[in-house]
Amino acid sequence: MNNGFKYKKIFIYRISLLCTMVIVSFLGLGSKLYQGPGYYWVNGFAGDIFYEIFWICGVVFIWPFLSPLKVSAGVFCVTCFIEFLQLWKPAFLQSFRATVAGKLLLGTTFVWADFPHYFIGCFLTWLWLSYLRKKFF
Repeated sequence: MNNGFKYKKIFIYRISLLCTMVIVSFLGLGSKLYQGPGYYWVNGFAGDIFYEIFWICGVVFIWPFLSPLKVSAGVFCVTCFIEFLQLWKPAFLQSFRATVAGKLLLGTTFVWADFPHYFIGCFLTWLWLSYLRKKFF
């Protein structure tokens, strides 16, 4: 395979990741505003799935040759750590969590039910990236 073709495939792979990140960003933000059927689940947990998808795709966008399984597992572990971090309430974290960025990045309240949704997001992203890698690598 010539290098030009290889780089074109990596470029298209990265564009696919970027498109995924843009879509899940809108879905994640929209999930917080949704008021239709099942709004409790959508408002409370759908964003967890989109959050995982965004970060996994972001890491793989930067380092496209990393294993999707390892990145998914790593993001799952970091997200679980951040969830447990919500139990710690020092002043500097509380003031950051009071901002929109703090709420989006760190969350505000520890919820056990978030963990299965983190797993679902990581699993779905692993499947998606595995498909993309077979297609472009």
